Amino acid sequence: MLAIFNPIRGPIPSQTHDPIRSSTRLLWLLAVTLSGVCWAGADSSPLPPSITTAPLSVDQVVNNLVRRDEERARALRHYDSVRVYRLSYRGFPGDRDAEMTVEATYDSPSTKRFKIISQAGSKLIIDRVFRRLLESEKEAAEPEVHARTLLNRANYDIALIGYESTDKGGQYVLAVYPKARSKYVYRGRVWVDGTDFAVTRIDAEPAQNPSFWTKKSEVHHEYMKVQNFWLPRRNESVSYIRLGGRATLTIEYNNYRVIDSRLSGKSALSSGAGAR
Repeated sequence: MLAIFNPIRGPIPSQTHDPIRSSTRLLWLLAVTLSGVCWAGADSSPLPPSITTAPLSVDQVVNNLVRRDEERARALRHYDSVRVYRLSYRGFPGDRDAEMTVEATYDSPSTKRFKIISQAGSKLIIDRVFRRLLESEKEAAEPEVHARTLLNRANYDIALIGYESTDKGGQYVLAVYPKARSKYVYRGRVWVDGTDFAVTRIDAEPAQNPSFWTKKSEVHHEYMKVQNFWLPRRNESVSYIRLGGRATLTIEYNNYRVIDSRLSGKSALSSGAGAR
């Protein structure tokens, strides 16, 4: 789930066909796709070299991503970890800071529990931001909600906009645009590992503005490989408030313990710095 400052409450809109919104998101995808193209003349390539040299097409990448995510979801029996939430607000009517350490537990297929270990700082932030984030994450784990947030063709329009080669392997870069707006989906760029076909990074903004008072929000997520699973490493959300304030929320994930049903209940530990 994307963590954003001041999450809103309310039902997820139905995915009815909206021709205006459909045209908007397709134009957005086109603009993002063409943003990396340099039109130098008639002989210019119609697509960036990073796309034309990508080993797989966007359909192949998405199909592999969906299939591998389903496999990992079936295999993930349990995990627990320690999270540290920090929020710094600067602006009207005054600066505020808070921190909360939480023990998070997941049990298949959809149960999440949280135990607050410590908290300090602004009670307003603790009660109205941190606790609401935990409640929203529990809600997002419910099967009917989770199904509407999965990164697949049913929930998103997806375009391939790049391919990056690194010493750790290839990464496909996708532009994604949600087909229905809710507080749990996003629009932006997603990096997919070319071997495991798992999301490794997200740079995006919420599809639905968190609040009238929020002018803009930017979300940056990083994932790490723990045993055979890709789990959150660090989340950062920066929100710009209409009255001139700025809120920066970070979540650090540490000390994972994972149980893989394919390994007869054996678990793996990670400090949170995890190598591939």
